[in-house]
Amino acid sequence: MKLSKNLSLSECTKSNTAKRLGINNEPDEQVINNLRQIAENVFQPLRDHFDHPIYVSSGYRSPKLNAAIGGSKTSQHMAGRALDLDADIFKGLSNADIFNYIKDNLEFDQLIWEFGTDDNPDWVHVSYSAYDPNRGRVLKAVRLSDGAPAYKIVE
Repeated sequence: MKLSKNLSLSECTKSNTAKRLGINNEPDEQVINNLRQIAENVFQPLRDHFDHPIYVSSGYRSPKLNAAIGGSKTSQHMAGRALDLDADIFKGLSNADIFNYIKDNLEFDQLIWEFGTDDNPDWVHVSYSAYDPNRGRVLKAVRLSDGAPAYKIVE
C-alpha cells in the first residue's frame, strides 16, 4: 500500500526487532491514516524537493515494539505520527540538508536533530499531526556524560 508517491506502508512498519521478537507491528486504520498524513505533508514534499531517496529508519511502532526498543512512553511513533529519516546512507544528500529543509519550509509538530555532530545529525526525527495544532518545536538530542539522552530547544 502506498502512503504517498514515494513511500509505502511497509517502509513505515518494517522492524527487525519486531521480526526477531515475534511482535505484531501491523497498524490499524487510524494509524495508517496518520502515516498517510505525515507521508503527504512531510515526506513527499521533502522527497520531491531533493529528488533523492530518503530512508525511513523508523516509522510506526506498536506499543509492544516501542517498549521493546526502549522508546518514550509518549512516542508519536505509536500513533503513526512520526518518522525517523536518514539520507546519509545515500550519496549526495545529508541529514542536515533534510533537517534544515523541513525546519525552513514544512509544517511539523516536532523536529529533532538526533545526536551526531554539530554539522550533521545521525538521523532526523519529524512528527506531524493533521488533527491537532502542529507546534513547530525544534530540538537537538545530545548524550549526557552518563550516556542518557537529553533534548535542548533549538532557536
